[in-house]
Amino acid sequence: MEQHRTRPAQYGPRRGRAPLPPQGRGTGGAAVGRAVARPVGPGAGGAVRRSATGRPAARSGAPVARSGPPVARALRALRRMPNPRLTGLGSGLFCAAVMLVLGFLDQVLFGASLTVYGVLFLPVCLLTALWVRKGDLLTAPVVVPIAFAVGLVTVAESGKGVGGRLMGLVTALATEAGWLYGGTLIAGSTVIVRRIRLLRRRRRANDWPPSGSVRPRDGRPSPRP
Repeated sequence: MEQHRTRPAQYGPRRGRAPLPPQGRGTGGAAVGRAVARPVGPGAGGAVRRSATGRPAARSGAPVARSGPPVARALRALRRMPNPRLTGLGSGLFCAAVMLVLGFLDQVLFGASLTVYGVLFLPVCLLTALWVRKGDLLTAPVVVPIAFAVGLVTVAESGKGVGGRLMGLVTALATEAGWLYGGTLIAGSTVIVRRIRLLRRRRRANDWPPSGSVRPRDGRPSPRP
């Protein structure tokens, strides 16, 4: 009688195979996923949140320190000031009117002190040179001495009649010539600095495109390799 050969089962537990690690199991993988998805804050492991640029981001509620030296902050404060543009005639009228008002205030408050009048004349010269428009820069050093003489009428010692007033004005101009020259020098220096900056801006505008670029046929500049 013929006997059939029995074959071992192909699907069965293999001997000698190492068990799977906990990460490969269902419960272990879920635990690892929850550990990875857990947000990391400043208190967990000392981690610090970083911004998109890679630098540590400031914490919410922490005071932000003002950056920059005092000179830069002073310049930013000056830029926030009003910046009108006066014509040549307008700058002359502005300077003369301000000096008249300051002269009357000096006469009322300080008893017509020529020193106080000269000190107040300096910032008026600076503002006049800063506020005159670009096309009338050269008029600022010219109108400043005229405004000084106009406002000096209110504080100069005057005698009887027109001759006495004229003599007092000439005497005040001779004795306070230092303030007059100082204010004119401030106005002239400010105008020169503004003129140099204006010429540099025009030169940069004329030099565009830069000298190191090549202009192709379509007219657009392309940098050299």
